[in-house]
Amino acid sequence: MSSKNAVLVWEITGFIFINVVGTLLHFVFVWFGRWRPLALIAAVNESTWEHLKIAFWPALCFALVEYRYLRRGTNNFMLAKTVSLYTMPVLIILLFYAYLWIIGHDVLLLDILIFVVAIGIGQMVSFRVLTSKSGSKLNGRAWTLLLILTLAFLLFTFSPPHMVLFKDPITGGYGIVVP
Repeated sequence: MSSKNAVLVWEITGFIFINVVGTLLHFVFVWFGRWRPLALIAAVNESTWEHLKIAFWPALCFALVEYRYLRRGTNNFMLAKTVSLYTMPVLIILLFYAYLWIIGHDVLLLDILIFVVAIGIGQMVSFRVLTSKSGSKLNGRAWTLLLILTLAFLLFTFSPPHMVLFKDPITGGYGIVVP
């Protein structure tokens, strides 16, 4: 299998993994009795922010596995994964608020479709960067951007800003909402 085909298989596998694990992370916090350590990676409420987390953590975990197998045979591994990990939440935010603005209310099927599409596009972006012919000077700086995003996901679960992105539309609360 050529290097490009191998990368494609990895990115498709990642697409499936991120979707399956992300879907499970939507429910796992409640399934495990609201166990606080799980709040770091699982959705703790129905805010848009918490839905970004359930795409981010599986994608990051899969990238760590990929690193072992793809870092030497591809260009720009860190840049590819960082751009992918930023692409997914940005698309989720843009698509969700765009359709909400257009139709005026939330539609579960559209939410799910946006999640899947954002992950698919994130993985396609990763594939394109990984299979590019030349290296990028930004590859080394990608670590910093990835660290910033990771810290945001860790911090804002327990200390979310009082902004619409972080507000649970069901309870009106922020962060871990007590039922």
